This record gives sequence, C-alpha cells and structure tokens, in this order.
Amino acid sequence: MNALSLAPEEHYIRKEPYYEAVGNEIAIFEAAYKHKLPVLLKGPTGCGKTRFMEYMAWRLKRPMITVSCHDDLTASDLVGRYLVKGGETVWIDGPLTRAVRVGGICYLDEIVEARKDTMVVIHPLADDRRTLPMEKLGQLLEASDDFCLAISYNPGYQSVLKDLKQSTRQRFVALEFDYPVAELERKIVANESGVDLALAEKLVKFAQMTRNLKGSGLEEGASTRLLVHAGKLIKGGIDPVTACRSAVAQAVTDDGDMLAAIQELSSSLF
Repeated sequence: MNALSLAPEEHYIRKEPYYEAVGNEIAIFEAAYKHKLPVLLKGPTGCGKTRFMEYMAWRLKRPMITVSCHDDLTASDLVGRYLVKGGETVWIDGPLTRAVRVGGICYLDEIVEARKDTMVVIHPLADDRRTLPMEKLGQLLEASDDFCLAISYNPGYQSVLKDLKQSTRQRFVALEFDYPVAELERKIVANESGVDLALAEKLVKFAQMTRNLKGSGLEEGASTRLLVHAGKLIKGGIDPVTACRSAVAQAVTDDGDMLAAIQELSSSLF
C-alpha cells in the first residue's frame, strides 16, 4: 500500500493578494498562529473572509488548502480513503490530512454546511492535542508546528439545524468580519474592478441601500464581492443600471417586487 500526498508547492500563494485591513484582524491572526490557536472567521457572504485567508497564507508563507463545505461532506472527504488504482490498494490523503502533514493552513469555508458528524473530526486538531485521528489507518497524526486550522461561517444564516455548536466554536479564536466602511469599500471596489473612485462611490451607496432592505424582503444586501462584479461589467462596457441588475439584484433575490425595488434604487443613482 502506498501513501500519496499532493505536493505542497501547489498550494502556496506566490503573489500578494490585494487586501485592505478593516481592523486588527491581521495582528490577531498572527498571534493566534504563533501560539497554535485555531481561528474562526464569521461574517456575511462576500465581505472578504476568503481573501483575508489568502492574504494571511501569503504573509505567513504557508500553503493553504481550502475546502468548501457542503451537506454531503464526509469525514473521509477530509481525512482520506483507500482507492484501488491499477489493481493496487492506495491510500489517498484528504485535504485536511495534507495540510496537517505539510504544516499548511486548512481553511474550511462555511463549516456549518458540513454534516455534524464530519465536524467532530476537527475537534482534536482544534485543542491542545493538535492531533488527527485516522481510524482507517489506525494512526493518530500529530500536526506540525506550522499547521493552522481556520473555519468560517455566516451567522446571518444560522438556524436550529445549521448552527455552530458550542463544543466546536469554543475551541477557536474568533474574528468578526463585516462590510468595510464606505470610504474603504469604495477603494476596494475601485481597485478590484478598475472603475474610477466616483463610480465606485455610487456602487457603494447602492449597496448600502440594498443592505437597508435586509429583513424587509432581502436575506442579504449587496456584498462587496457583488459590487466588484458590477464594476467589472461596467468596465467592460455594460451600462451601470444593467450591470447592477445582472451582478447584484438578480444575485440577491428572485422576487419580482424586490427586483423592481432594487432596480429603482440603481436607476436613482445612475
């Protein structure tokens, strides 16, 4: 039986990702990493959590393996499994195991989407043990000093069925993210999409209007990510109202009345 693991070089981020700090999140993450503490990122979708993780992986010069969690994610998907290749039984490491072995950052995005029994596998990695039980191999894998476990979720989508259990969350140092203040968000949108600051400012005002509708017909307002999408469409020659409809309105709702309301908001600005 052979043990195969992916070369860590494939997971290094060579070019500095663009990231604008909104608080002391960089210093807190670096302190947590230094003291081998796992990190929890919480905040609305599209506010920069994943970009922050990419930036920190680059800053710390560690490989990062990202897992987008979903309902069908099993413990074997994270840890690994035996597969038959060419008539030979081969062990294939899962992404979590690869990160533990090479001293990388394992980022479990939207952790609450994973099955409850799957989340239990991270518990020994998220406390003083820093170990990964590999039951199928009969091994207990110890994490290297450089390993870091990070998870994220959106508290706005919490429910009885999809909540982060206290037994999980109390193992982590928490960083709360939100959309940047208007001036900073304008700078981010302009930099990421290529539009000028004046247009970026209008896009940010539009986003703030949609965010005011949260709880009044919208589950979430326009994220910074959606504003960047709209800016790129505008930069590509699409008129602003159409760009906002395609990149923002249609992305946040399917309700006809709400679509019309958001369209009126964009028309009033552009």
